[in-house]
Amino acid sequence: MDGEILIPISMFLALFGVIYLYLSTRNKERLALIEKGADATIFMKGKGHTAPIWKVLILNFALLLMGIGIGIFIASILHYNLGVEEDVAFPGTIFLMAGIGLFTGFTMTKNLDKE
Repeated sequence: MDGEILIPISMFLALFGVIYLYLSTRNKERLALIEKGADATIFMKGKGHTAPIWKVLILNFALLLMGIGIGIFIASILHYNLGVEEDVAFPGTIFLMAGIGLFTGFTMTKNLDKE
């Protein structure tokens, strides 16, 4: 067998294993709670969002793309005007601004859920 085919097979098996362990463990935990007489409503706690999921996804995706765009703009300013190396300026600034955009999206999502 070639080594090229082993990589996708091993990645698929790893993904399958993680999903199987998650689902089987969750099922065992729920069965144990039901056997002890716990109420079934505890499984539904924490799943209620006041904001629809599509609004949260669009908000986070838009802020991520804006962060990447601002990061490219700031990196070009750093590179051409301040003389920062291109290999340092672009990846560093893009990742920094994308992270700031995602953090902003997270905080805005918390505010959406509170309303």
